[in-house]
Amino acid sequence: MDCVACGSSEVTERPERTAQGYRRFRCRTCSKQYNERSGTVLNHAQYPSDVIALVVLWRLRYRLTLRDLAEMFLIRGIVFSYEAVREWEVKLAPLLADELRQRRRGKGGARSRRWHVDETYLKVGGRWAYLYRAIDRNGNLVDTMLSEHRDMAAAQAFFRSAKSVTGVTPDQVTTDGHGSYPRAIRSTLGRDVEHRTSAY
Repeated sequence: MDCVACGSSEVTERPERTAQGYRRFRCRTCSKQYNERSGTVLNHAQYPSDVIALVVLWRLRYRLTLRDLAEMFLIRGIVFSYEAVREWEVKLAPLLADELRQRRRGKGGARSRRWHVDETYLKVGGRWAYLYRAIDRNGNLVDTMLSEHRDMAAAQAFFRSAKSVTGVTPDQVTTDGHGSYPRAIRSTLGRDVEHRTSAY
């Protein structure tokens, strides 16, 4: 771990730990002492990082109130105010949003590299249309498109749209057995993309 002050790699780990159990370090170049959380948004937080992350995750995922979260953790013996929850959310929510955006655009590794594509027939505004939809392997929506037709042109337009929205060319696309998909994938996404078929 490089020094947070001068960036030097001449760092030694101290034998003692912080009150919350984080490792401590000392830079031999600038003599500054710091710990694992130094230089992060949770640097001066009183509570462990995993507790703070769990509080913010529950707040965003389950839409719990600030006071609900403080009460839920009080039952577990961890005491903090609802204002602390608000501060943690302000610090961590933008970082979580940036991470999710990067994953959606394919910068988080292989998460968005496998698409499952299907279409369904439904009525929109009194007219029947095909809804094309792609999801990644985690079930996250990649893209959707409405089309009057279920043909080669529609499949190609859908793949072009999904590729431009994500900025990613998938490694693998799973579709049903419709005949236009193999040629649309080859012509729009490239011949290196693996095409699999599945009834489900």
